[in-house]
Amino acid sequence: MSTERRAAPAGGMFVLGLVGRTGSGKSTVARTLAADGAEVIDADALGHAVTEHDAEVRAALASEYGADVYRQDGTLDRARVASKVFSDPAARERLNRLTHPRIAGRIQARLEELQARHFTGIAVIDAALLLDWRLERACDAVMAVVAGEPEQLERLARSRGWSADEVRLRLAAQRPESELRAAADVTLENDGTMEQLEIAARDAVRTLRARRAPARKEPC
Repeated sequence: MSTERRAAPAGGMFVLGLVGRTGSGKSTVARTLAADGAEVIDADALGHAVTEHDAEVRAALASEYGADVYRQDGTLDRARVASKVFSDPAARERLNRLTHPRIAGRIQARLEELQARHFTGIAVIDAALLLDWRLERACDAVMAVVAGEPEQLERLARSRGWSADEVRLRLAAQRPESELRAAADVTLENDGTMEQLEIAARDAVRTLRARRAPARKEPC
C-alpha cells in the first residue's frame, strides 16, 4: 500500500485523509473535526453534486437506468442505482468510471481553493475511496477508522434501515480493513462509545500535526 505523502509547505494547512468502511464511524470523526474548525471536504456530498448537476453524468445515468431514475425534483433515485451496482460489478465499474474522476477533481479543486486563500488550519478529505484515487499523495497524514462487522451491521440498520445482506454487499465492494490499516498513519479502533472515538480522533490529529510540523531552527 502507498504511504506517499505530500511535501507540506512550512506554515501551511494540514491535510488529513480520512478513510473507513461503511459503518465504521468515519462520519463521526469528520463531524468532530469540523466542530473543532476543520474544513471537511466530503466526497459523498461532492458525489451527489456530480450525479445531480453534471449534465453528462445525468444523461449517462438516464440512458442506463431510464429517465425516471431522476425524480421530479431532479434528485437521483440512489436506492435504485445502488440495487444494481452492488450486485453487478460491470454496472458498478461503469458508474465508477463516470463519476470518480469528477469527484476526485472536485476534491483537488477544493484543496487548491483553500491553499489560494492561505488557509492554515486542518483540511479533512473524508473519502472512503481516497486510496483508490491516490489522494493520499495530497495528504500530510491518513487516518483510518475501523470497527467490527457486528457493530457496522447494527449502526447501518439503525441509521439507514439497511438489511444485513445489503450491508454485506456494500462491504464486499470496499477495501478490506487490513489495507486501510496498512496505508494509514494512525488507525482508530471504534470499539467503544462515541465520546471515546471523538477524544481519540482529537488526540490523534494533535499528534499527527505535531509530527508533520517543520523543525524549529535553533538561534545561532
